[in-house]
Amino acid sequence: MSVYGETLNAQDLDEFLAYLLDSNLKNETETGNRPTPICVWGKHGLGKTASVVDFAKKRGWKLAYCAPAQFEEMGDFHGLPIKSQASNETVYLPPDWVPKEEGPGILLLDDINRADDRILRGLMQLLQNFEMFSWKLPSKWQIVCTANPEDDEYSVTTMDEAMLTRMLHTNMVFDVKAWAAWAVANKVDSRGINFVLTYPESVTGKRTTPRSLVQVFSQISGISNLKQEIKKVGTIMRSGLDESTVSSFLAFVNSDLEFLVSAEEILEAKTFDEVRSKVVAAAKGKGGTVRLDRLSVICTRLVLAIAGSDYAKPSAKNKANIVSFLMMSELPADLRFSVHRDIVSLPDQRPTLVQDPALAKLVLQTV
Repeated sequence: MSVYGETLNAQDLDEFLAYLLDSNLKNETETGNRPTPICVWGKHGLGKTASVVDFAKKRGWKLAYCAPAQFEEMGDFHGLPIKSQASNETVYLPPDWVPKEEGPGILLLDDINRADDRILRGLMQLLQNFEMFSWKLPSKWQIVCTANPEDDEYSVTTMDEAMLTRMLHTNMVFDVKAWAAWAVANKVDSRGINFVLTYPESVTGKRTTPRSLVQVFSQISGISNLKQEIKKVGTIMRSGLDESTVSSFLAFVNSDLEFLVSAEEILEAKTFDEVRSKVVAAAKGKGGTVRLDRLSVICTRLVLAIAGSDYAKPSAKNKANIVSFLMMSELPADLRFSVHRDIVSLPDQRPTLVQDPALAKLVLQTV
């Protein structure tokens, strides 16, 4: 499988794009040189396109979208030829998607290697000089491409070295915690997030991808009791996911789901004793074994809830409940340490949630 560049998850990709795009913009402003295009490689459904779109939205940058695979002729890129009344020469009217105002902005060439070879060859001038013979990108515009791996799984056109060396590259992969953080921020059904955190191996990259999971979870979000309508849930899941994923999700609904405690239940309980028994029940498996998978999901969701932009300032109640949760004897030491470390690294006043002498002493025993 041919992909290029460092392997990054969604959060690392956002940081990578931020640095390179800002660096490109600074270089253009200072030297007048046009930026270096960026190509984000990765399997289908990972959110490559969405990551670029989200980046532009967060920055308030302009965005122009183009899918080269939709074009049959280079004339589709050049625009429509017309006769100039003034000069009696042939001129071209650029396509309507071509940016006309100064940036900052991103021209997204989506699934670039799905285009025919002759289209790719014709795009080399755009990648090199930020212009075609009939039009040019305004200043402060940058080019970001997405591409699928060059292997037997995808119907793609191989890009040669002359084209590859015109771009900077990275390879996006699925990372469950990075996806969960995105899913929480985008209000994906919490039961779906819990499932993916419990069974990350179910994201196979075939029919089951981050994209198809979000599509399916949005369809079941209106079903309040999944267990009571398990047949309907199965039908909906099979419409977009691999059978192995469907089987795992139905088993999850019938067993694990009822044991999982939400972050909100822990944070907002009047006292932790209100939810302690539910957490203890989640921690116990058959034969007295500890269900690390369930506890890990609860811990991850707790950290994501505190790290989220919707989280208000830490309250005394939040702190008391989190400290009590982390000091539970049922919580393995490595999970306690991980949650403590993650909260301490958060911005603003959130680290105060775990500032407790007794908890600090317990955490230090893990080091």
